[in-house]
Amino acid sequence: MKKLINDPADYVDEMLDGLCLAHPGLRRVGDDRRAIVHSVAMWPGKVGVVSGGGSGHLPLFTGYVGPGLLDACAIGNVFEGPTINSCQDAIAAADRGAGVLCLFGNYGGDRMNFEMASEFAALEGVETRTVLGTDDIASARPAEGHKRRGVAGLIFAYKAAGAMAEAGGDLDAVASIAQKVVDRTRTIGVALSSCQIPGAAGPNFTIADDEIEFGMGIHGEPGIWRHKIRPADELVDEMIAMLLAERPAGVSRVAVLVNSLGSTPFEELFILYRRAAQQLDAAGLTIVRPLIGPYVTSMEMGGASISLCFLDDEIEGLLAAPADCPFWKVG
Repeated sequence: MKKLINDPADYVDEMLDGLCLAHPGLRRVGDDRRAIVHSVAMWPGKVGVVSGGGSGHLPLFTGYVGPGLLDACAIGNVFEGPTINSCQDAIAAADRGAGVLCLFGNYGGDRMNFEMASEFAALEGVETRTVLGTDDIASARPAEGHKRRGVAGLIFAYKAAGAMAEAGGDLDAVASIAQKVVDRTRTIGVALSSCQIPGAAGPNFTIADDEIEFGMGIHGEPGIWRHKIRPADELVDEMIAMLLAERPAGVSRVAVLVNSLGSTPFEELFILYRRAAQQLDAAGLTIVRPLIGPYVTSMEMGGASISLCFLDDEIEGLLAAPADCPFWKVG
């Protein structure tokens, strides 16, 4: 797979330099400069919201640093979790005396390093809370929801937690709304082609040109089934049916994200959204603030995911609150 890069070892740092040059409101901090913060002054007493994860998923992680979203983010190498040091740097950069929420996907390396960074922060008098994104319904059964991976639906939790923090909520309130959104968000994806880590000898996985894998994770984790490619409407019908099987009782409004995993174009995303909207309408759900585009990618992987955030009045209001980052502006 061809890539427009220099030395693969410089891939992440050169990317971060370019990101910050293109968006001067962002800057790199820390000894290894692998934490990103925004330049808008955070007022004393505001709860900080931080995330972190591996590179290769832009806009996820560093792309959502900005007012009303993340205050800081730790970033690792491609598909590798951030180091303990960069997690510490992100927490320190976001601390304004009211504590820091660590909000990231449910992956072992990320959990371990943020846990250790939070222990070091506690020694410095910084209180933290942790909420894990667990929206990928393909990765575990509902009874084992705590084992599920965090994927594209994590951005709904970013938005709600960021808005609650901007509104002056305390650490418990910010963590509580993040957990509430995680509990009410579900995602399922399909993959058509693989991606390749810079410098790797080959792609992350192989899939035939006439095949599709249902439920594959954003790093190439195995999905639920692999078959010959099917019409888009058939795929969406199966995706929506699985998502709605976990619909909370009494919900009538839903936020929808139809997300490209990297190389799938907008035209195909709108074909998917068209069918999703039809199915959600048939299920008696009103769509609020649909998002269509590459919001959480996996390098150049072909495929898409659909996320549903089942709303109540509180979550809907927070999703509508102002926010501004390089890849998502609200209000």
